[in-house]
Amino acid sequence: MLKDILYTFLISASPIGEARLGIPYGDLNTDLPFIWVFIIGLSANLLVFPLFYRLIEFSNKHFLKNKWYRKAAIYLSLRARKKTGAVVQKYGAIGLMIFVMIPLPFTGAYIGTIAAYIFKINYKKSLLAINIGVLIALTFISLGVSALF
Repeated sequence: MLKDILYTFLISASPIGEARLGIPYGDLNTDLPFIWVFIIGLSANLLVFPLFYRLIEFSNKHFLKNKWYRKAAIYLSLRARKKTGAVVQKYGAIGLMIFVMIPLPFTGAYIGTIAAYIFKINYKKSLLAINIGVLIALTFISLGVSALF
C-alpha cells in the first residue's frame, strides 16, 4: 500500500504527466480507494508551484552564468512563452488559471510556473491561479476516469 501511495505521488509530482497521469495510474493500478488517489495526486500537483518556482529563482541566481544552464533556461522560457503567451499576457493570473486547467499535455503546473516567472505575475496570485487550475483539471480528469471505469 505504501508503494502504491508513493508511486501515485511521484507520478503526480513529475513533469511528465503530473496528476493528469498520476490519478489514472493510481485508479487503475492500485487498490487504493479513489478518494485517496485523488487526494494524493492533488497534493503532489499542488506542491509543484511553490517548489518549482523557488527552484527557478535559486537556479537563475546561481547558475545563469553557466552556458549550458542559460541555453536550457532560454529554451524552456521560449517554449513556455509560446504555449502560454496569448492567454497569460491578455488575462494575467486568470489566463494562467485557464491555461493550467485545460487537461491536455504540457498545459500543467510546470509550464504554468515557468510562465508565471517569465511574465512576472505576482507570486501569491500565481499560486492561487495555478492551484485553482490544477484543482479544476483534476476534477475533470477524475470525472472522466470514474465514468470510464
